[in-house]
Amino acid sequence: MALIAVASASPAWAADENNVVPGLTAAGAPLGLHGIDPVAFVQLGNRIEGSAQHTAVHDGVAYYFASESSRLAFVDAPARFVPQNGGFCTFGVSVGKKFDGNPRYAAVVDGKLYVFLNEDILKMYQKDPRGTIAKADKNWKRIRSVAAENL
Repeated sequence: MALIAVASASPAWAADENNVVPGLTAAGAPLGLHGIDPVAFVQLGNRIEGSAQHTAVHDGVAYYFASESSRLAFVDAPARFVPQNGGFCTFGVSVGKKFDGNPRYAAVVDGKLYVFLNEDILKMYQKDPRGTIAKADKNWKRIRSVAAENL
């Protein structure tokens, strides 16, 4: 019962502020970015699967890393590596919705990681990346704390 109280008090659990997989990791937080190492993605442009052996929790979300050095880089500067828009699809956020952000369909722009729902949505984003990001940034401020089903 105490764990439920602590978990529900976490900011990441408030109205879908972060896109996570169902359930909890061994760290006691839901998994973000589908288990892909965000540091490797931003620094190398590679989708490298992380391991529970190298886990860090930020804003109530657990992230897996491929190495301890990646984990430490994340712990040192998490804002550099977390996916934008809470890990939700950037194009979806640009139109006021919260769709799953799948790291199979992603882009790194100005050192920031953006994820998308699927290949078709990624192609739509690629027609106007800067415009889509600007709209998403504006909308994220408005919808961040709104439950996905209420959008």
